Amino acid sequence: MRKLVQRAIVGGLVSAALATPSIAALPETAAPIDVMVLGTYHMDNPGLDLANVKADDVLKPQRQKELEALSAALAEFKPTKIMVERIARTPELLDHRYAEFTAADLGTNRDERYQVAYRLAHRLGMKNVYAIDEDPDAAEPDYFPFGKVVEWAKANGRESQLNAELDKAKGEVAQIEQLQAEGSVAHVLASMNRPEKAEHDQGWYYGVLHYGDTDKQPGAELNAYWYMRNAKIFAKLMTVAKPGDRILVVYGAGHNYWLRHFAKTAPGFVNVDPTPYLQKADAASR
Repeated sequence: MRKLVQRAIVGGLVSAALATPSIAALPETAAPIDVMVLGTYHMDNPGLDLANVKADDVLKPQRQKELEALSAALAEFKPTKIMVERIARTPELLDHRYAEFTAADLGTNRDERYQVAYRLAHRLGMKNVYAIDEDPDAAEPDYFPFGKVVEWAKANGRESQLNAELDKAKGEVAQIEQLQAEGSVAHVLASMNRPEKAEHDQGWYYGVLHYGDTDKQPGAELNAYWYMRNAKIFAKLMTVAKPGDRILVVYGAGHNYWLRHFAKTAPGFVNVDPTPYLQKADAASR
């Protein structure tokens, strides 16, 4: 009973504080931080996702030309920091792989972090790229517990329904592969990064919510832990962001929805749509 009373008091104090006009009216003097999230497919075919794109070889001369056009277009955003999907080894969140990078790596390494993020950082003369990815340690839960969803579906006669949901995801991958056949790397990325595409893709996660009952809710847990991972990623971005920064985040496109959500709604941050830059790069690639 005492805990319930304490929670009620704390909750009331928080609500009152949020409703206080003097707090809401505080002047915003710091320059906003622009964040452009560029969702990519995995260009080196690591096969780590539920449905994997079969990427065309980005080391081909034509693809290298397209990636140079992409780099030139993204440079017009004038980023002050570039951040990628990698676990940092230091509290400063510096990407140790970029410290080892040379331009020659662009002819041998297909990884999108090299081909997009490092290429651009090198073009702009940046000394550092930041690694802001998040993985659970031994004391934390799995951030993508899809196995529990599968187990529940099998135990409750919903396996075929879940397989149909996975087939939809595979269909999305097939569309990306078709876009590769049609046009440039920027053409593919422009389609993947449309604002409405992120909303559409999030629908798959919300569709998993109904895999559960009043006892076990693996679909809800998957959504909660996926949110947690993305929240921690953005929180890491915040630790190195400074007022007036223009930050380019190069990440797997599955993260688009939540990372853009934080950029749109976190105080002091502004979400920047990458689509105009991608369309310009696509036009330059033709």
